[in-house]
Amino acid sequence: MNIDWEKVGGLLPVVVQNVEKDVLMVAYMDREALELSRNSGYAHYFSRTKQRIWKKGEESGHTQKIVEMLLDCDGDTLLLKVEQKGVACHTGRESCFFTDISGDEVLEVKENMSEKYSVTDQLFHKIEERKREGNPETSYTSKLLQGGANRVLKKVLEEAGEFALAVKDRDEKEIVAEASDLIYHYLVALSLSNVNPDKIESELKRRFGIGGLVEKASRNG
Repeated sequence: MNIDWEKVGGLLPVVVQNVEKDVLMVAYMDREALELSRNSGYAHYFSRTKQRIWKKGEESGHTQKIVEMLLDCDGDTLLLKVEQKGVACHTGRESCFFTDISGDEVLEVKENMSEKYSVTDQLFHKIEERKREGNPETSYTSKLLQGGANRVLKKVLEEAGEFALAVKDRDEKEIVAEASDLIYHYLVALSLSNVNPDKIESELKRRFGIGGLVEKASRNG
């Protein structure tokens, strides 16, 4: 393969198209993701936000069976022709390209994705959407994010304090409510920092089987 890995900085842009010729999405592959895709026959990508390789459909079941892999003339972009199972976009739309910016038309959702992704993942995606939209007049999330770190972190500390008081009072209803508020603001803070919660999950998995004292000593050493 004549892929110019140096030119693409180690991440090869991939245009994904179904066999009916509709463009579904754009993603990236590193060398390992490309080899996994070629060997398995199913699309694997490298997530720049999660900083890991993922198989398309690993959570939703909406896999992409590879029909053809075509490299462009410059050796820096890959066209992937696939048989798409289900929909390509996490929003439930068939394609990730669904907003006509000339007329602000948005295509309707084809499938309910609430059963495909965790609540945390859905909420984080919604927060990311509000960040991109950036409309503080209609969105509390946008207003928080546009207030910057001081505003977001003030709310995180405030909600953490309210959660602690609810636990101290042993009030189950308030514990649930305040924990929900805290998790939401924690996700807003992650979005502000451009850190995907998947990285937190990966770090927690890494710590399984490691004693707390040992883990802390490894960070301090």
